[in-house]
Amino acid sequence: MIFHFSQCKKNLDESYYMYSMSIHHGHTRFKPGNFSLNTIGKIRQKIPLDVFDYQILLDALAEYRKPRDKITRLLSGGEIVRIKKGLYCFGEAFRRGPIIREYLANTIYGPSYVSLEYALSYHGLIPERVETVTSVSTQRSRNFNTPFGVFTYQMMSSPRYATGAVFETIGGITVMVASPEKALADKVWTDKRFTGLRISDYDAYLCDDLRIDPDGLTRLDHKRLQAIATVYNSPKINNLVRYLGRQKEISDA
Repeated sequence: MIFHFSQCKKNLDESYYMYSMSIHHGHTRFKPGNFSLNTIGKIRQKIPLDVFDYQILLDALAEYRKPRDKITRLLSGGEIVRIKKGLYCFGEAFRRGPIIREYLANTIYGPSYVSLEYALSYHGLIPERVETVTSVSTQRSRNFNTPFGVFTYQMMSSPRYATGAVFETIGGITVMVASPEKALADKVWTDKRFTGLRISDYDAYLCDDLRIDPDGLTRLDHKRLQAIATVYNSPKINNLVRYLGRQKEISDA
């Protein structure tokens, strides 16, 4: 990436620059806009992470007489981006790495971890790429529209929530994601369109509706599923375990 800067104006202790972004001989340049190299450089020294909350930002701007006005200017200049109220990240030109959406999902609303369709796709159980990052939480269900996409949260009681999450490292960052077994159980349990009263219904639901590869189902950890079913105490999840147990027996025969 090649940066071309030309001085635009000076205002007290801040230097403002014009920058442009365009594709030229394979290089990226910035579109016109104003930002303070001095200010953003100081903030980057004080805030090591690309994603940060309002209090961290205020602390980094403590030397300024009107830090809230400074935040407004940083937002308008694109140096920082508001993800939601109270949560920010640096603008693309000033980040030290890509924004990990799974990490954002853990951070935007919580306690929570990634599950349901997004986790099923992450673990390779469903073929579709899922754009909406789906999570479960002990808090009430919420949806957030952000500059990085849509994040949804399905409320789940504490006993069910507490079982089946694992830590994954994505882009060098540790995030909480449902295990394949938990993601599937969460999806079955929260899908009100599917009653799951008969074991024979699961074949069509899992393989046709969700388009899960049957081979992927046989690779699931049956003991882990049984532990999840015990916590759920739900006929739907009990039938899911029975169905998958039969499929594994057929596969092993």
